[in-house]
Amino acid sequence: MFEQILSLIQSHNTIILHRHTSPDGDALGSQIGLKHLLLDNFPDKRVLMVGDAAGRYAFMTDSVMDVVADEDYAEALAIILDTSATHLISDGRYTTARALARIDHHLFCGQIAPVEVIDSSYESCCGLIAAFAMECGWRPSLLAATSLYTGMVTDSGRFRYDSTSAQTMRLAAFLLEQPIDTNEIYRNLYASDYEQLKLRAQYTLKIQFTPAHVAYIYTSREELAQSGADTFAISRGMVGVMNDIRGVDIWVNFTETEKGVLCELRSSRFNINPIAVKYGGGGHMKASGATVADRETAMAMLNDLDQLMTGEA
Repeated sequence: MFEQILSLIQSHNTIILHRHTSPDGDALGSQIGLKHLLLDNFPDKRVLMVGDAAGRYAFMTDSVMDVVADEDYAEALAIILDTSATHLISDGRYTTARALARIDHHLFCGQIAPVEVIDSSYESCCGLIAAFAMECGWRPSLLAATSLYTGMVTDSGRFRYDSTSAQTMRLAAFLLEQPIDTNEIYRNLYASDYEQLKLRAQYTLKIQFTPAHVAYIYTSREELAQSGADTFAISRGMVGVMNDIRGVDIWVNFTETEKGVLCELRSSRFNINPIAVKYGGGGHMKASGATVADRETAMAMLNDLDQLMTGEA
């Protein structure tokens, strides 16, 4: 499956790894994991990472991006990871690279690179990178294995989501042949301080319901500023307070920012991805996102989700 990408790696001395903006554990894990797999197996190559800051995933080892000059791209291979659309790619200089490839597990929205490995049957991009390592016969270092395992954990919801498969478990077992400190990973990912617990309680009380029982939270820019939390902690972090509400099969978190309203869509039963795509976003069948211009557009999206619940979409 990875023959063409491996050939490109072998024929380029500089490899620059990109991923999506506002990275999650899978974006960073695939980036860091692939970087160290390549450095371990091709020690004479330069392998660099670019993108915006790691944010709450800064606990991951080697999560600080490299300083990459424009001229580094002239003879480089750029590999885009965990990204389904060009507007989501962090650092647009990938377009200036000598060669371009992509590895992704999101639903296919359109070709980005001449060489692509896209497989949405994988729970995470990190799972795909682990499969790449297995196919090549590479034994991951502890750092590479820990990074990839972290991404698999975050995108599978600790192996809870229905994207988890026998394939997922085989790849996780392959990584766990290294002495990964899973307790340390889980402490960093899921431990909450008291202020975070209070914030989650406040957001639980903000939950509203549509007539078809779609759950949603809407946070204005003023409320976001008053919360004292960063955007990611509210947008991505608070969508989870609507998980596991009995009778709720679709939920969405709206967060106003200077760049628009961030929309995090989730479902336990329905394919909400087409609605995210309709509004310029993408992702997975049951977990997608988009950014829309204003509250009015966000409410139009909410109406579409409501119609999906009633079978009218």
